[in-house]
Amino acid sequence: MNPVIGLDVSKGESQVQAFSDKGKPYRKSFKVSHTVEGLGLLEKFLDEIKRETGKKPPIVLEATGHYHTSVVQYLEDRGYLLIIINPLISYKAKSSSLRKVKTDAVDAYHLCELFYKEDLEPYKKRGVQLLNLRNLTRQHENITGVLIQTKLQFQAILDQVFPEYRGVFGDLYSVVSLLTLS
Repeated sequence: MNPVIGLDVSKGESQVQAFSDKGKPYRKSFKVSHTVEGLGLLEKFLDEIKRETGKKPPIVLEATGHYHTSVVQYLEDRGYLLIIINPLISYKAKSSSLRKVKTDAVDAYHLCELFYKEDLEPYKKRGVQLLNLRNLTRQHENITGVLIQTKLQFQAILDQVFPEYRGVFGDLYSVVSLLTLS
């Protein structure tokens, strides 16, 4: 047997679907809350699957920004193999399906199916420095985007008020140019 758990994580709760083997769903899917009690119920369910199949099941879930972090921490502390996939991979796999149903139960089911179809990599815990670097990179990209939008808006207003101003200075944003405008 090759068990797997599909976990569709959302804000405050997760939909759980288990497969005991490829194409063999184990029981109906159910929801657990992201509380100590809810995650405790999930752990009991995982233990039940382990007793039933003889293997500790890996858990497949989508990266959901920050909603999945508490669940990941809880399961990681208990030694479960986690596979966190990019939502685009999951979306592409679901879009190839003929049925276009969107529910948490169906999403959890698709995550289990994806485990058997794709060669998925286990989750690697990132170091604090790498996470900080990724966060800084995203902030830099956002600030750069705001700067570009501001410059484009500035140029649009300038073209309306002073249509010929752009050719007067070599650098529209030089100190002299901006002081002249002010």
